[in-house]
Amino acid sequence: MLESLFGSVDAVLLARIQFAFTVSFHFIFPAFSIGLASYLAVLEALWLKTGKDHYLDLFRYWLKIFAITFAMGVVSGIVMSYQFGTNWSVFSDKAGPVIGPLMAYEVLTAFFLEAGFLGVMLFGMNKVGKKLHFAATLMVAIGTFISAFWILSVNSWMQTPVGHIIGENGQFLPGDSWWTIVFNPSFPYRLVHTLIAAYLTTAFVVGAVGAWHLLKDRANPHARIMFSMAMWMAALVAPVQIFAGDMHGLNTLEHQPVKVMAMEGHYDSHPDGAPFYLFGIPNSEEKRIDYAVAIPKLSSLILKHDLNAPLAGLDTVPDENEPPVGIVFWSFRIMVGIGLLMLGVGLWSLIARVRGRLYDSPLLHRAALVMGPSGFVAVIAGWITTEVGRQPWTVYGLLRTADSASPLAAPAVGASLIAFVVIYFAVFGAGTWYILKLMSHRPKPGEAGVEAEPGPVRTAGITPAPALEGGQ
Repeated sequence: MLESLFGSVDAVLLARIQFAFTVSFHFIFPAFSIGLASYLAVLEALWLKTGKDHYLDLFRYWLKIFAITFAMGVVSGIVMSYQFGTNWSVFSDKAGPVIGPLMAYEVLTAFFLEAGFLGVMLFGMNKVGKKLHFAATLMVAIGTFISAFWILSVNSWMQTPVGHIIGENGQFLPGDSWWTIVFNPSFPYRLVHTLIAAYLTTAFVVGAVGAWHLLKDRANPHARIMFSMAMWMAALVAPVQIFAGDMHGLNTLEHQPVKVMAMEGHYDSHPDGAPFYLFGIPNSEEKRIDYAVAIPKLSSLILKHDLNAPLAGLDTVPDENEPPVGIVFWSFRIMVGIGLLMLGVGLWSLIARVRGRLYDSPLLHRAALVMGPSGFVAVIAGWITTEVGRQPWTVYGLLRTADSASPLAAPAVGASLIAFVVIYFAVFGAGTWYILKLMSHRPKPGEAGVEAEPGPVRTAGITPAPALEGGQ
């Protein structure tokens, strides 16, 4: 059956679909947990500073959600590392000497830090002092940042590989300085852009939950705090993200110009100013944008800060080196469009706050509720833009995707793909449903945190020793 279903399909394509599917599921959890860990640290800090129990209630409310999100992020991430050995063994062999140590550093730093303090954060509120518990929360938040640091360093090296040498067997080997590899040209921009995206993702989830409960009860103090904090984040950080995204785009233009050509839909070179296509349908066969709605010379203004600056197009690139333009073109516009909507909601909330209507504007609350999942869509669209735009390379300009895959038959890859789809939707679908169920319940005074079984866990059970007589 599998032979008839997948026999005529390219095994490399199936391997790419499998990795795209698993990483898309995985990415939404760290994107939430990175921001949520920092939000928990802020809530606990405000509780310690003000003594107001509302902050403690919200800390415990979101702590339960964080625990589930963190667990699903870890489990979904483990699967991807296995795929490096199963579906991408050639890539692992060639790039392993560079990316292997960097991923090991994540385990030795971020995972060890989180493992050391996560238990204290989740279960230690009534067992350790307030300051020690707050320190544990900070360590978990820092751990999520360190994890993102190493993973994005690996990904950025694959986008802009530097600091390596090619061994006699074709392997990428570290050169004189690891710091050159770690802080490769695109890494600082990608790190800032991704972290801010994670914080905005969390802000809009928190804002949506606050808006949901405000629509039911405008006087709910917990909902007011959530909504106010989230809207401050949207109003202040969304403009910063747009600036960071622009800087990241300029860096991409310098080091990966073909990706930018696909993002912009520039099949042809424009020697006297390139248009920005708002909408259109990329036609890679005819090398044009069909039904284009464009603003003349705006692309040159954005990318070169000059209306008449020339921009090269895909007509300067061999066809075999072009990425799939349609996917990159639209994923980029989805990401940018959502970013502008986030900015709009943030400015709307700022106007409502100045007018004293932040908690009395049902239309704003409904808009925030609709925007709740927008951060997840944006980060997935951004990931697609980055990764599909890098094609046809795994290590940009040096190692092709077609040459990176394991020598597997399509039915073998297809079987594992089907298994992943079924298991992921069942397991992580159930986890997501439970998170939404927790969010639907309003925070209340004396909110219970993550609860553990009373007493220590004894794998052998409890067997009291018989009473000794006569002192024996």
